[in-house]
Amino acid sequence: MAKNMKNNPAAMDERNTSSLKARRTGCYIVLILISFICLFWFYVLFINATRSNSQLAKGFTAIPSTYLLTNLDNLFKGTLPVISGLLNSLFVATCTAVLATYFSTMTAYAIHAYDFKLRKAMFTFILAVMMIPTQVTALGFIQLMTKMNLMDNFVPLIVPAIASPAVFFYMKQYMDSVLSKSLIEAARIDGAGEFHTFNSIVLPLMKPAIAVQAIFSFVASWNNYFTPALILHKDTMKTLPILIAQLRAADWLKFDMGQVYAMIAFSIFPVIIVYLFLSKNIVGGVMMGGVKE
Repeated sequence: MAKNMKNNPAAMDERNTSSLKARRTGCYIVLILISFICLFWFYVLFINATRSNSQLAKGFTAIPSTYLLTNLDNLFKGTLPVISGLLNSLFVATCTAVLATYFSTMTAYAIHAYDFKLRKAMFTFILAVMMIPTQVTALGFIQLMTKMNLMDNFVPLIVPAIASPAVFFYMKQYMDSVLSKSLIEAARIDGAGEFHTFNSIVLPLMKPAIAVQAIFSFVASWNNYFTPALILHKDTMKTLPILIAQLRAADWLKFDMGQVYAMIAFSIFPVIIVYLFLSKNIVGGVMMGGVKE
């Protein structure tokens, strides 16, 4: 039978085609199941945002209700500064994403493009910083910010985020596979300065990686509760995660689960918009005109 298969190319092609279709079908089924598992909880969230507190107490239902506008109206008319919290979160998350990606890419470029003695030691040290939890340094960080009179200020939330070892590591790995050193040497021979080379040549090549890390940095800063809760105490300075925690911790007489779900759904929309805006750049040309070594 094996000899017959070898002597019959058409049968072999048909067998390979059927095997390919079976594997592709299996992949589609797995992807559909994973997508359903990931998106189902968003569906539950938005469904619960349309229900009242009494309806939520009765249990889950897959049919949306008519209390979405009521929940949003009660939320915005309440005592929590939701709009200012949204603007604060947008400002902090945007600044964090832009600065973290830019300076992490610059740091990765310095280690990738330059050859100096402490190059490997610096790379190892930066990776070691990732192993230190934020909670370990929180007390000293708060004492330092108090001495510098930076409590109730966005600076402690933005400036430390510039040093992002995780973003740096991703950029360095991506740069090793994308950025050719011959391209950098060619720019230097043409008389381009280092900042011009970085901003005009390196950054466009790193565009897909920057888009991915910008999304991750934005979402991480947007969802960050621990550090803002330690730094921000004025209601006008608080971010959305702090306001959501305050809404959930309300007195049981004033507690409204419908408002909680409505506020969580309201806080998710900016993240979805940022993802849709940057996701088109995730899948892009790897070299985008670069030269491979």
